[in-house]
Amino acid sequence: MPQTEKETILTPEGLKQLEEKLEQYKAVYRREVAERIRQAKEFGDISENSEYEDAKLEQAFVEGQILSLEKMIRNAKILDEASIHTDVVSVGTTVKVKDQESGEVCEYTIVGSAECDPKRGRISNESPVGAGLLGQNKGKIATIKTPGGTVKYKIMEIKR
Repeated sequence: MPQTEKETILTPEGLKQLEEKLEQYKAVYRREVAERIRQAKEFGDISENSEYEDAKLEQAFVEGQILSLEKMIRNAKILDEASIHTDVVSVGTTVKVKDQESGEVCEYTIVGSAECDPKRGRISNESPVGAGLLGQNKGKIATIKTPGGTVKYKIMEIKR
């Protein structure tokens, strides 16, 4: 039975970034690795050539990245900003929350896993916090189990 491919939820910006990354892997990294392999072959016997082995491993990594990016792009579901409502937390919304224990206020943008960047406040809809916030309304308290313990966030604001 064929396994269905996972849908990749992306913003239009996220799709553009993935396409640019794919182009960089195809046009730059692929060529660089091929050149490293060519140079390593010039060193002679490839059976005991660590430069050749390293380059072949890097080539496998680059090709794997290309396949992965192509699959994500092929299975992309682009978010239509006009269809994102701010009455509940959903993928594409930015939510301001207040930690009920520490009083700390944080702002998170809920995105698909391909676009997550926690350092920039972009969390995946599949992460414990992202999944725990989905479907919540302004004013509600979300109790979320995380690897570090349970946290309670009050939903302060939901926006696009």
